Amino acid sequence: MNLLADMQSIWDVVTSPMFIIIYIAALVLLMISVIVTVMVNEYRFSAFVKRLESGEDKSDGEKESRGSRFDMLTRLDAELPARTPTAFADDVSLAEFCDMFRNFAAGQLHLFYDIGIIREFVAGLAVSHILILQGMSGTGKTSLAFAFGEFVSNPSTVIPVQPMWKDRSDLLGYYNEFTKRFNETQLLQKMYEANGRADMFITILDEMNIARVEYYFAEFLSLLEIPDPQSRFLDVVSDHWQDDPKGIKNGRIRLPDNMWFLGTANNDDSTFAISDKVYDRAMIINIDSKSEPFIAPACRPLPVSARRFVELADKAVGEHPVTQTTFENLRKIDKYLADNYHISFGNRIMKQIMAYVPVYVACGGEELDALDDILAKKVLRKLATQNMTYRKAGLETLCDTFNEYFGAERMTRCLETIRRLARNG
Repeated sequence: MNLLADMQSIWDVVTSPMFIIIYIAALVLLMISVIVTVMVNEYRFSAFVKRLESGEDKSDGEKESRGSRFDMLTRLDAELPARTPTAFADDVSLAEFCDMFRNFAAGQLHLFYDIGIIREFVAGLAVSHILILQGMSGTGKTSLAFAFGEFVSNPSTVIPVQPMWKDRSDLLGYYNEFTKRFNETQLLQKMYEANGRADMFITILDEMNIARVEYYFAEFLSLLEIPDPQSRFLDVVSDHWQDDPKGIKNGRIRLPDNMWFLGTANNDDSTFAISDKVYDRAMIINIDSKSEPFIAPACRPLPVSARRFVELADKAVGEHPVTQTTFENLRKIDKYLADNYHISFGNRIMKQIMAYVPVYVACGGEELDALDDILAKKVLRKLATQNMTYRKAGLETLCDTFNEYFGAERMTRCLETIRRLARNG
């Protein structure tokens, strides 16, 4: 009975008008507290975003670029004029350049390469701004590109390609709508720097075919086809801000003509096949084995401006043009391949041949060695895309044709390519 009486007393208190008023008042206060807390947090968040946009939370050094969405590029605007200009070498021939590079790589970096590889590499740089270094892992593909940057006193930039890359934003970066800042990549910064300097810039696309090259590098491939280097511009952002860096014009950056792209490629199950679109525009260096070590004479770095390097290449084309006999035999091979295998050099590859061979000769090599190299890599590789079941019978005749035009067993790389296809299909 006492318990029931106590419960009745509690109920009477809870249901009394005074208690209900207190309960409602507490509930109202709680709701007001929640609303005030939400409003305060929203205000603080808005103020935080505004501070990010205005740069108020940045350090003193960062406030110098306050308002610019390109922090690093804006800093480069201030740094580049203050840098001491590089003293470039002007009294060196291409043959001396190759020998010095080989000795530098061996003596300073303990990297050993056959002189033929060095000549192919330098001649390739003279022909195209895109080189593909392919071969087995561990043969020194990346090291060769790295060593060249050290040799010309402008360290190479290594860009590790990622499997998910699909477009140019993976190389250049992207604009972040939340922070109102552009996420600047290392390549974008190097391109900006290259536009303000005369040095040779080397960019290494490490394991370039771990993603599809013709996707993420498509715009670069197209721009490098434009004859006038001053007309090659990449879109970075879609609009223009008053405080954008000087080198960003209407949201675009010029693709520097003193920058070369060197891609390393492995051919295994983890990589994509490189398309003809890429191969046709690039020069190819096959590094399939390590060279024997040798004792190299002391050799220091040799800074060479991009303009001087191009001048040496142009001079080589003038002094060592493809001989008339070789040119006529080249035409005959072109016709034979077109008639029997529906393969033709095309204007682009013919232009590359007419530049590559003279530069290779100026580097100290032989004309037919250069022609053998570029035909095997750029033309005969297209035979592999055909159905060899119906073509094998004619491959030995093709070997005989090469021997007839250029000398018995003289075009060793071309003959090896043809015979390998005959064996393996």
